[in-house]
Amino acid sequence: MASTHIADSHDLIRVQGARENNLADVRVQLPKRRLTVFTGVSGSGKSSLVFATIAAESQRMINETYSAFLQGFMPNMARPDVDLLDGLTTAIIVDQERMGGDARSTVGTATDANSMLRILFSRIGKPHIGSPQAFSFNLASISGAGAVKFEKSGQTVKERREFSVTGGMCPTCEGRGQTSDFDLTALYDDSKSLGEGALTVPGYSMDGWYGRIFAGSGFFDMDKPIREFTDQELRDLLHKEATKIKVEGINLTYEGIIPKIQKSMLAKDRESMQPHIRAFVDRAIKFTDCPDCGGTRLSAEARSSKIDGVNIADCCAMQISDLAEWVSSLDRPEVEPLLAKLRHTLDSFVEIGLGYLSLDRPAGTLSGGEAQRTKMIRHLGSSLTDITYIFDEPTIGLHPHDIQRMNGLLLRLRDKGNTVLVVEHKPETIAIADHVVDLGPGAGSDGGAVCFEGSVDGLRQSDTITGEHLDDRAAVKEEVREPRDALEIRGADANNLRDVDVDIPLGVLTVITGVAGSGKSSLVHGSIPAEDVISIDQGGIRGSRRSNPATYTGLLDPIRKAFAKANGVKPALFSSNSEGACPNCNGNGVIFTDLGIMETMATTCSECEGKRFQPEVLEHELGGRDISEVLAMSVTEAAGFFGEGAARTPAAHKILRNLDDVGLGYLHLGQPLNTLSGGERQRLKLATRMGDKGGIYVLDEPTTGLHLADVEQLLALLDRLVDSGRSVIVVEHHQAVMAHADWIIDLGPGAGHDGGRVVFEGTPAELVADRSTLTARHLAEYVGA
Repeated sequence: MASTHIADSHDLIRVQGARENNLADVRVQLPKRRLTVFTGVSGSGKSSLVFATIAAESQRMINETYSAFLQGFMPNMARPDVDLLDGLTTAIIVDQERMGGDARSTVGTATDANSMLRILFSRIGKPHIGSPQAFSFNLASISGAGAVKFEKSGQTVKERREFSVTGGMCPTCEGRGQTSDFDLTALYDDSKSLGEGALTVPGYSMDGWYGRIFAGSGFFDMDKPIREFTDQELRDLLHKEATKIKVEGINLTYEGIIPKIQKSMLAKDRESMQPHIRAFVDRAIKFTDCPDCGGTRLSAEARSSKIDGVNIADCCAMQISDLAEWVSSLDRPEVEPLLAKLRHTLDSFVEIGLGYLSLDRPAGTLSGGEAQRTKMIRHLGSSLTDITYIFDEPTIGLHPHDIQRMNGLLLRLRDKGNTVLVVEHKPETIAIADHVVDLGPGAGSDGGAVCFEGSVDGLRQSDTITGEHLDDRAAVKEEVREPRDALEIRGADANNLRDVDVDIPLGVLTVITGVAGSGKSSLVHGSIPAEDVISIDQGGIRGSRRSNPATYTGLLDPIRKAFAKANGVKPALFSSNSEGACPNCNGNGVIFTDLGIMETMATTCSECEGKRFQPEVLEHELGGRDISEVLAMSVTEAAGFFGEGAARTPAAHKILRNLDDVGLGYLHLGQPLNTLSGGERQRLKLATRMGDKGGIYVLDEPTTGLHLADVEQLLALLDRLVDSGRSVIVVEHHQAVMAHADWIIDLGPGAGHDGGRVVFEGTPAELVADRSTLTARHLAEYVGA
């Protein structure tokens, strides 16, 4: 019998001594060409092992294969803190990062679908209007003429040249599909002068550079109320084009407020704006569909070219499942290779459960789960094998019905000879794993160790938290609360909703469910009035290494004031981003040294020893602790510290109690936000909003990133909110949350134009007994009814 070839012996990815973030010298061996699922409570170190160690090192080593010239254009990646990584293959990461912060990015432009459609119309569209560029809403039509000089046979020759580019951009809205109308009363208070702070646009303070630019421009009197401005002065303030000016010997550019806002704020997708900017934009600017292109973004010429009576704007507006049928009906041998590729891309959308989208849907409006599945599309038909595919909770935003389909896709990728690594909490996906790595036992500094490694059956029999909870099945609530009132929604027709009439009971826990794309978010965010509502969506927290739970929640303000009062100094001294920062490292705690194409070196600051503050700041204490020691505390420890004794600070204690209530007691106050997992960020948002005034809480999939054991704690928190007199409305797919609800509204029966209707409303027990909808069947199976 022939011995095994040495090339076939490398069948493991070996990790030894991994110490990224909270990992404690982790050692694992992952089988190649198998499906490995990483489990563990939120914050246990799953992402640190999979993304920050295995994926990061694979990408870094691939980058090193390029020339030094090319590496100069790539992001520098530091080697992960690990002793040995052996047997790595090329890693493809399919994460939950939202797609595109650009208002011009759509589902079609973010995939190859739009590019292929543009080529198709440029080849067989009638009338023929030009190249694929003529169908692009991101390219304007331009033309020009002039004289050019060049050397020819030793003589300088002058010739007239003309050029023209035909683009598909609608000239009225510049390819945005919407025109903006500014409410001037939201931009300034006309009873005040600029010097008195008349401008109410976020960031336009007269104390900084804006004040110097406005005062130095000479276009208006800084001490005259705006209502007394001449027409020319008001035009200069609002609309003046970019103009070079000199202020105090420095060359600067002055630009009117409206063009400045259009470039700085409106160029971004609304979903990616910071909350205060988004609130300003919603208040100050009214968007309407462009009157010339009807919101299609395309010029009249681009819309005039048709294939079988359909133009490219019609194609992009169709539901993708309908567009796939239309493309399949085209019989054009001259473009058959292009049609075959387009058919495959569109069929992949349908297969992955996104057939309800349209290509003109702005990419920034996709949920984290939808964005992740959109990124999967390009890998489904790939011929590559021996690739490591890494997924971050691919079941997020998926109904139990859709999870079965996702499981099939993961197994298909594995069966083609690829290594599939999945970070996941859902038992349905853990069940299909060939190999399981369970991290824990707790979160943060209590986690970072491998609690179990082996088969799913082995996990069930282990005494780990995941093993104990893997077969947990919530029982349907026997007694439900009685609503005290109802929120009446009549004729809801946002997106795919079909004149929905529904009463959402108040004073109870209401769960709105249905398959992905059935219209849940459209109903909740499009129909529930904004007043008295605290809405916690899936929008990401943008966290830099300078921001942490203390800065994000506003906790640092009462802490700084308490330190300042106790020591008789300014609060700004106790900020590592302000006066108290160590001058050597600018409050970072580390010094970064750029080594060109080599990885950037980060070394602990020798002056402050990583504490971020000047030595004299650390001499000031509160309750026997300095500010760096307080920021090193966990939330639970800090809650005790600020709850009683010399350091008692009620304002800080209240925020800390909210953080503890959502299960973040293990987080350190000074932990950088960019080290937090998706589930931790979602709960951080919830904790921050718990003190807000409002009678109705709307939560969009709060179980995102939560371990099975953490779901019980979330349900207890939701119960406490309801018992305190609040109404809680939850958009959710998790069966444990459905079973715990007082009232369920099920949308469907399908997705896109097959959905948008209320197919059931009643108690969980009635839904299980009903069994007429997909949700009912899956919930009945879950509770064992």
